[in-house]
Amino acid sequence: MPLSAQINTDRVLLMGRNALYYEDYVLAIQRFNMVINVKPWLGEPYFYRALAKFYLEDYQGAEIDAGHAVERNPYALNHYVLRALCRINQNRYALAEEDYRKAISINPLDHNSWHNIVLCQIELKEYARADSSLDVMLRHWGKEPEQYTMKAQVALLRADTVQAEKWADRALELDEYDGKAWSMKAMFQGNRKEYKEAEASLDKAIVQLPRMAGLYVNRALARYNQDNLRGAMSDYDACLDLEPRNYLAHYNRGLLRANVGEDNLAIEDFNFVLELEPDNTIALYNRALLLDNIGDYKGAIRDISAVIKDYPEFWDGYRQRAAIKRKIGDVNGAERDEFKVLQARLDAAQGKKHPVRTRKKSEHNIEDYAALVEEDEHEEENEYVSEYRGKVQNRQTELQPEPIYSLTYYRKESETNTYVAYLPDLERLNAGQTLPRQLFLTDNEAPMTEKQTEAHQASALALTEELEQKPGDKDLLMRRALDYYHIRDFENAVSDMNALIQEHGPDALALILRAQCRFAQLEVSRTTASASDLRLGYLMAVQDFSKASDLMPDVPFLHYNIGCVQVQQADYMAAQKSFSRALELDPHFPSAYYGRGVAYILGGQTEQGLSDLSQAGELGLYTAYNLIKKYSKQLAKKP
Repeated sequence: MPLSAQINTDRVLLMGRNALYYEDYVLAIQRFNMVINVKPWLGEPYFYRALAKFYLEDYQGAEIDAGHAVERNPYALNHYVLRALCRINQNRYALAEEDYRKAISINPLDHNSWHNIVLCQIELKEYARADSSLDVMLRHWGKEPEQYTMKAQVALLRADTVQAEKWADRALELDEYDGKAWSMKAMFQGNRKEYKEAEASLDKAIVQLPRMAGLYVNRALARYNQDNLRGAMSDYDACLDLEPRNYLAHYNRGLLRANVGEDNLAIEDFNFVLELEPDNTIALYNRALLLDNIGDYKGAIRDISAVIKDYPEFWDGYRQRAAIKRKIGDVNGAERDEFKVLQARLDAAQGKKHPVRTRKKSEHNIEDYAALVEEDEHEEENEYVSEYRGKVQNRQTELQPEPIYSLTYYRKESETNTYVAYLPDLERLNAGQTLPRQLFLTDNEAPMTEKQTEAHQASALALTEELEQKPGDKDLLMRRALDYYHIRDFENAVSDMNALIQEHGPDALALILRAQCRFAQLEVSRTTASASDLRLGYLMAVQDFSKASDLMPDVPFLHYNIGCVQVQQADYMAAQKSFSRALELDPHFPSAYYGRGVAYILGGQTEQGLSDLSQAGELGLYTAYNLIKKYSKQLAKKP
């Protein structure tokens, strides 16, 4: 095959990886298809196409592609790992374990593969094998608490609660911030009715795992058993913020709302429960009591009658229905129900049963209608570890600045960082209406749809024809460069900006676009590019942002972007100065505080870094608190 075809194929593969990095999965698949059509013997494009399908949750298609990658290169650990994850998502745990076994035959100390082998064995209910695998992990990673929490989980599944608690305690000895271990500790305490201690343990678990809805449900039960109804309700609210369709939270909140007289709100909760489980007679009876309270007697009788049909010896139901019938003047109907209750009393041979405060979810004794519900068993959420579990970008270390600010047609609204970067030249460009749509400056770029991708590809072709008639036209070059950027063809985008600057002189927007394309390409290829290529690329990106700043000296985000690139260069002192300059220009710039905090920590100045991260958190960048927790702990351990 000619060299030009080889170069072109490599470039298309790189463009596909660019698209994958920026979550443009459909575009990525198109690029990998092109490479596969030309060079079907390569494993790499199959692997990356599998990864794109994995992120699109096409696990079957991803598994097939990962299999092709394995066939073409059986010595690549990542090919087996990705196929295993695809199989896990299809509940094919035995096959997933086989892939992880292949992975550890390539690298016996691949921690993630060992971790996931244990979880597969747990799913297969092969607890003895899981325990043995954990023993192997303890020999290699005996100082890590994760293995001990997993040992506790396996012990629980083997009904050995004494040993399980010992393993959880050992995990907490190694790491007092282990949220899963605190969650387990709370369960053991709750079983012993040590509700105050269980609540305290759950407080610590929630600090570490604030997005785990089940922890709020568990703490609500601990609070309820201490008669803290309002506290329990607030926990159910927090759970439903995270999981709006959580059955237990709706059911139990409905009962608590009924206890404090919030009848209409309680009815809403039971309506939701009954939408999920129309045959849930216990929820139906609770709704009947509430409908009676608000004067909907017809609805209350309807619900109670449905319950009695299923439970013809539920005497409380007859008694309640009789009382409601008297309210609406149905004396004969009320007397028939009361007679049934009287007859049952005369026939009763046993004493009165004490009501229970809580019942298991699987227990459906209608007499326990007033009891809160808890899960049948304590279930840990198995989290399979892999660099492919999160976004591709997050495979790097977590100690990174926030993304740089980039020019793009597509942005996502952020729930936390609401800072708006301002660029006068961009305002003028949008006002001139030379672009097909509004251009944004954002650190939160949105992935494109297939239709949008196709539109940019078509636009780039059309603009190429126009540029043949008007070579060097500034507006056409800017438009085509933006099209190239959005289809992740960074090389051509840079070429267009080179041509624009050469023809028309320094231009701030062209410099920014060229810098962001260079930086984007480096971020994608950081693990594969040579050190000298990375140094040169980052230097060129800094130079472009700096030249743009010379043209617009009072624009904070340019100094922020320079600081982000300098962090990648490991020039932490220079990065600190750049972030500081951004903050001089705008002291309310949360990402600049965050970036400087990262630069301080990477430079060994943890205390200053934590101070900046705290400022970022105060200004609404709440991801800062995750780093604060982690590095506060490390700071406390220093002598």
